[in-house]
Amino acid sequence: MDYYAEVAEGLPKRLRNFIDGEFVESVQSFPKFSPIDGRELSHVAEADAAAVDAAVRAARRAQQGPWRQYTTAQRAETLHRIADSIQDRFDEFVAAEVADTGRPIAQAKALDIARGISNFRTFADLVSTAHGECFESVGADGTQLLNYVTRKPLGVVGVISPWNLPLLLLTWKVAPALAMGNSVVAKPSEESPTSATLLAEVIRDSGLPNGVFNLIHGHGPNAAGEWLTKHPEIDAITFTGESRTGSTIMKAVANGVKNVSFELGGKNAAIVFADADFDAAVEGVLRSSFINAGQVCMCTERVYVERSIFERFVSELKTRAEALRVGSPYESGITTGPMISSAHRDKVLSYFKLAVEEGANVVTGGNVPKFDNACDNGAFVQPTIWTGLPDSARCVNEEVFGPVCHISPFDAEDEVVARVNNSNYGLAACVWTTHLARGHRVAQRIETGIVWVNAWYARDLRTPFGGAKLSGFGREGGRHSMDFYSELTNICVRVA
Repeated sequence: MDYYAEVAEGLPKRLRNFIDGEFVESVQSFPKFSPIDGRELSHVAEADAAAVDAAVRAARRAQQGPWRQYTTAQRAETLHRIADSIQDRFDEFVAAEVADTGRPIAQAKALDIARGISNFRTFADLVSTAHGECFESVGADGTQLLNYVTRKPLGVVGVISPWNLPLLLLTWKVAPALAMGNSVVAKPSEESPTSATLLAEVIRDSGLPNGVFNLIHGHGPNAAGEWLTKHPEIDAITFTGESRTGSTIMKAVANGVKNVSFELGGKNAAIVFADADFDAAVEGVLRSSFINAGQVCMCTERVYVERSIFERFVSELKTRAEALRVGSPYESGITTGPMISSAHRDKVLSYFKLAVEEGANVVTGGNVPKFDNACDNGAFVQPTIWTGLPDSARCVNEEVFGPVCHISPFDAEDEVVARVNNSNYGLAACVWTTHLARGHRVAQRIETGIVWVNAWYARDLRTPFGGAKLSGFGREGGRHSMDFYSELTNICVRVA
């Protein structure tokens, strides 16, 4: 048996809610199934309305208790202890992430868990070194004034995180929220509850006061997610997930005029100019389209290639896509895992069918792979490439969130920029060119929150991240996270 499969066997089989410093049971529970082979991995406690209320009230009490007295240095020290403990239990977290999502082990080690650790360390260091604004001025009556800005915690923050990068995206929100002195009630996706439960264990043992971090498991509509967003004692909601869910949450918090930060869906584009480093561009698009089986919010689903290299690019990307190895992450050499669930696989397959109905040329893929082993009970689909669809096709406009991209030729810079921007989404884009001035010029014209030039998924954690249009609003990262998770107060003092 693979080492990480063996470690996964030792993970908890009953995942409970974590409220006010203790793991608590619930009347109802639901099963978590493996996307790799369909077997049951665990039973997860379903938080009812009373449990959600208890978690929020515990967080509120913690805000008024010892957590309020923690200095910035003490909060930073606690975050570093949490990071140290995740590092100490690194293999358990890797095993949990792989078991829940089916992603390749190497990716979980290098990205998910490593980034989860880095999130706590980054915000611990940022809050330790952050400086405020201070202005000296003269009032209309000639008095000397000193204005300085302080940060106060918002209070109780509801954190709702997705299943595709479970620990990474949960800690991306929890770490800055705690760094700024807030209490947290976190609800991970019902599809990926295990690493969040391990994080609750780590936080329990970190010395953080009871109630500062609470974890509730459950679903969204008419369940834990909805009850959390509607709770009157929640001061802010941060959410990563589908655009429709973001819209629902916005309506839920509207009456209370509560702070929200949304990172939502995307239909991200890549532009490949004829002067691009061809091999780098092909490899970049391969990675951005198919990593984590296309289940990353920043994955590329629309590819625009300058006409003079279009046929060559399609041919080479096809060759490399067909060389990807789909299967169980516990087998050596696997590059591509399953969809998160059979339900999500069926959604992706419905788009595969729709693409053919809309007239797509299926360059490769489009089906379910056959293994002749337990993986046939999993949620796998083949990496898929389409060409030939018009820009108006649903499959070119709607987010599939699977291992798929559509490739179109283009002839001119203005044309391709207009086509890329003709989208309801605005999360991310890539530009591949060796012409530096063009790369800079095109990047400025693209209507997305982040643009990579000759790269993908490379970013300093101190920079702003977020989307435009239906891809959300608000920015996370560095001081931008600190701004969201704190209330800014200007104090004006007359000094003379």
